[in-house]
Amino acid sequence: MSLQAIDSHTEGEPTRVLVGGVPDLGHGPVPRQAETFDREYDHLRRALVCEPRGHDVLVGAMLLPTTKENVDAGVIFFNNVGRLGMCVHGTIGVVRTLQHLDRVSATPGATVRLDTPVGEVEATIGEAGSISVENVASHRSHRGIEVDLGDRIVHADVAWGGNWFALVSDHGETISADRSRELTTICSRIRERVNRVLTSIAGASPVDHVELFSPGTGDADSRNFVLCPGNAYDRSPCGTGTSAKLACLAAEGTLGEGRPWIQESIIGSRFTGWWQSGPTPEQVIPHIAGRAWITGELDLVMEPNDPFRNGLFSPSGVDGTIHHDTEGSTDHAS
Repeated sequence: MSLQAIDSHTEGEPTRVLVGGVPDLGHGPVPRQAETFDREYDHLRRALVCEPRGHDVLVGAMLLPTTKENVDAGVIFFNNVGRLGMCVHGTIGVVRTLQHLDRVSATPGATVRLDTPVGEVEATIGEAGSISVENVASHRSHRGIEVDLGDRIVHADVAWGGNWFALVSDHGETISADRSRELTTICSRIRERVNRVLTSIAGASPVDHVELFSPGTGDADSRNFVLCPGNAYDRSPCGTGTSAKLACLAAEGTLGEGRPWIQESIIGSRFTGWWQSGPTPEQVIPHIAGRAWITGELDLVMEPNDPFRNGLFSPSGVDGTIHHDTEGSTDHAS
């Protein structure tokens, strides 16, 4: 069995798009196809993005048929832990991949529409290879939740930007690439304790991403460190995280509609974001612009006698458990 994929990176964060060997998930709405993928093809997710073919930072995407008119493709995103609701850096990577395959235009001003499990998103082709994504409606659900970390108290806003984020500025940490291990530790603590608080709030959704902020360099408005669900950190400025940030800035009244916000990543790459009014007074529509580059065309082989063909580690991606799945197994042993 072989799978064909296109690799790219968006401002440093990798995306792997499955373009050949895509399983038949039915031809219903994308959310229904995503449920089928979760239920029957989690081994394929692991095979694509986990070791030995992948790594913890890699985000995967799968192109799907869509029943909607005026939509170029359906897509679902996933990482080393599971499926993602939305991924803006991945959307930019998918659009760049579709351009590479000559399936959509690379002409500035052209638009590309994708259908995701959390709603339709539109990308617009810009100058010099830039691609801007109109993300799903985003909002802040909770402001300034007090979080006791033992050695300090921090305050977290909770916001939806396509995934759920805890956003913290008063963490007291220096955000730099050489401190990624320390930042990962504090973000893990924040996530666990924010979710402990949220369990006591009726209707609150748990966060799976944590985003720390500090002043940016040069003309950047901010630098961030984003910890993803599988405990890998985002090399890009994180599109859904920047969307969540824009929702918080709009709620605070500190960033006007249409004004640009330059978000810098831990490696110095940048997204430019802005917001417009959403369908309700509490929501905004974020726009995120960045660049992506193709890095490889892959033919991924899955030999039937390879005990690790469906991924080396458990769905958690962190405990070291080795799989011995049979082909097509949906075993989620951990």
